[in-house]
Amino acid sequence: MHSPVLLQNVIKSLDIKDNGLYIDATVGEGGHLRGILSKNGKVLGLDIDKSQIQALSNQLKDYIERGQLILEAENFANLANIAKKNGFNQIDGILIDLGLSFKQIIDSGKGLSYNKPNDLLDMRLNLNLKIKASDIVNKFTENELYELFSRNSEDINSRVIAENIVRSRNIKKIMTVGDLLDVIDKTLNIKDMRTYARIFQSLRMEVNDELNNLKKVLIDGTKLLKKGGKFLVITFHSIEDRVVKQFIKSSDLFNFQELIKGNALLSYEKSAKLRVFIKK
Repeated sequence: MHSPVLLQNVIKSLDIKDNGLYIDATVGEGGHLRGILSKNGKVLGLDIDKSQIQALSNQLKDYIERGQLILEAENFANLANIAKKNGFNQIDGILIDLGLSFKQIIDSGKGLSYNKPNDLLDMRLNLNLKIKASDIVNKFTENELYELFSRNSEDINSRVIAENIVRSRNIKKIMTVGDLLDVIDKTLNIKDMRTYARIFQSLRMEVNDELNNLKKVLIDGTKLLKKGGKFLVITFHSIEDRVVKQFIKSSDLFNFQELIKGNALLSYEKSAKLRVFIKK
């Protein structure tokens, strides 16, 4: 298991109460989840990736058997229904970590890593989803690809990459990670890891409808929090963080202070950013 980002900041910010109710909406490999359990919090854990939930169900079965942990293989966009089903109302805290685990990126075989050129361009975190990344790069129009890349990656090369994807797929379909990298390389005349990361991020976000799901879970999660309950969100790029900031500023339900020092409600670790807001 990899060490989760901002673990100590998360545990400190949640200020976990004995037998308090908490939701970890993105359990991943369970790093933050274990931290909450160690402080005797009662946790409802979700993850869209069934393999992650299956692994944790085996590893943490003692917590499940004594009623301290409930695990659900679910998209956090369905948080309201899952929380209601499991009696998690008026809760003390919610955590959303929008990063992918190392295992998901490297070992999933879903084309999430640009370091795996032979992987198929799938990128579905839940295999019940219908649209794969290869469907997008082979079927979207040039303008649709440009709008997608510019919106989800903000890469300055979005237009020319979209043009060359369309040109390349007319000769041969783009089906693997390596196929897409070849198009990007020929477009830029260099190997640019930052552009790889942005374009892959853009496709993954579209395949999994990540921004719309984030907006929904912010609204639904807010309704579950008790007065004084805390909402923690870890983001990894400016697009996600902008959604969170706009939500906080548009809501009158929260006391929010963006403090770099003192209570440190805004924390950084590498590319990760933690925001903490408290329900009035």
